Amino acid sequence: MPSWRSENLSFEMANQGTVIVTGASKGIGAAIARQLDQRGFSVAGLSRSGKSAAGKAYQCDVTDEVRLVSVFTKIADEGVICGLVNNAGLHLTSPSAVLGTEEYQQVMRLNATAVMTASREIYPHLVTAGGKIINIGSFFDKMGVPDNLAYCASKAAVAAMTRCLAVEWASQGISVINVAPGYVETDLNRELLTKSKLRTWLGRRVPVGRPGTPKEVATLVAALFTEDLPFLTGETIYIDGGQGMNH
Repeated sequence: MPSWRSENLSFEMANQGTVIVTGASKGIGAAIARQLDQRGFSVAGLSRSGKSAAGKAYQCDVTDEVRLVSVFTKIADEGVICGLVNNAGLHLTSPSAVLGTEEYQQVMRLNATAVMTASREIYPHLVTAGGKIINIGSFFDKMGVPDNLAYCASKAAVAAMTRCLAVEWASQGISVINVAPGYVETDLNRELLTKSKLRTWLGRRVPVGRPGTPKEVATLVAALFTEDLPFLTGETIYIDGGQGMNH
């Protein structure tokens, strides 16, 4: 690509506005924040700790609606918002026969309800000029996984919300896409995924022979923001090394 074209693209991206990333302090969210920052977007990184891997950090528990609205308003006062990445999430496991109602609701509040709330509250900031909402789902949304009832249900809800919001908001120029990773190695699960038994199992079940990386997911998300793809909306894009279709 000619250098003048690269410079022009960088200039265009830098003037598209701010992308809000929830759960931006670690794991996939941190990788997404870094990728967007590297591509010239302004990044507003939200996390409970008040830290972000890139851009400007904001302390925010996204299950706290009052705080979420306040932070969104502050970000909008500082510049034009062009997108949202709903990444913050929680994964709790429990046999379904003893799954507590509060545990179930805790997962649903963060993984599903907060996605709805954040999308609803970002809508007024996107409706005039359009924009993109990228939800981070999971390939568990289409699977039956033992001890993962709450997580699977929450991610299936995210996929359903993605379809509904895409249909409702397409006429306002707002695209809504669900990116659904498979097993991804992060700082939180690296020790578990390096155990020989699980690594062997992943080698058999994942056609590419390994778990994914946060950077691979982040690169996909950043590309969805960078490229002009207004006809792409409402879809779930699986990035799982082919595992979900491997029988």
